[in-house]
Amino acid sequence: MKLWLDKNTFIDTANGIDISIPLVEGPNNVNAWYCDPVKIEPVVGEGFIGAVKQGGAVNFNNVMLNPHGNGTHTECVGHISKEFYSINDVLKQFHFDAHVITVQPKKVFNEQYQEDDLVIDKASILECELDISHVDALVIRTLTNSTEKKTHQYSNTNPPYFTACAMQYIVDSGIKHLLVDLPSVDREVDGGELNAHRIFWNYPTNPSLTKTITELIYVPNTVSDGNYHLEFQIISIMNDASPSKIMLYNKVAE
Repeated sequence: MKLWLDKNTFIDTANGIDISIPLVEGPNNVNAWYCDPVKIEPVVGEGFIGAVKQGGAVNFNNVMLNPHGNGTHTECVGHISKEFYSINDVLKQFHFDAHVITVQPKKVFNEQYQEDDLVIDKASILECELDISHVDALVIRTLTNSTEKKTHQYSNTNPPYFTACAMQYIVDSGIKHLLVDLPSVDREVDGGELNAHRIFWNYPTNPSLTKTITELIYVPNTVSDGNYHLEFQIISIMNDASPSKIMLYNKVAE
């Protein structure tokens, strides 16, 4: 089905590219922040079992997860604020013009923690030679980019993160929605500073209430860098973050 973006450009809604990671029960689900694995199990009690294969009339499961640690999720400033903000209230528009870029994190020595870090700095983004100032959403794929990202256990691995200068450049470019294939835009252990989060949302000085960060996506290698149409899908949940499904669509000129 064609969805026209303007009189000359459309997307084919039947051929979207899903860049989210499905939630899977057990240890094969991507995981971060020392969270328990996703648990999906039938309700059992008072002669009832919510599993057809076990003799029940219907499948009726409880699902237990942590949005931040168990897969692709979209979060708002409520993730770091004393005030309560819900992603359900913040994200009211779901379609955006987006750029996909690929960056190579750089190794630097962290004097504070006395170990090597991998960081995404401003130069890493500029090396992509893509003007990001004309889109609302920026999708960042990091190298290396194997499918192992879909099941990776990130806890206690010190994954790559964004420098303050890189995040300020993203903010100055006008990006409203940042999507990354990492468990966080900040260092795994940083003493609670969360500098990149704070810069992106300008918190607490003048919080940007309509901006979002999406983490733990996976952008296949078959997806080229460039301009796309992006669609958010979230749960209607009153929480700072929601599991999310993120779709990319190629734009077709006619």
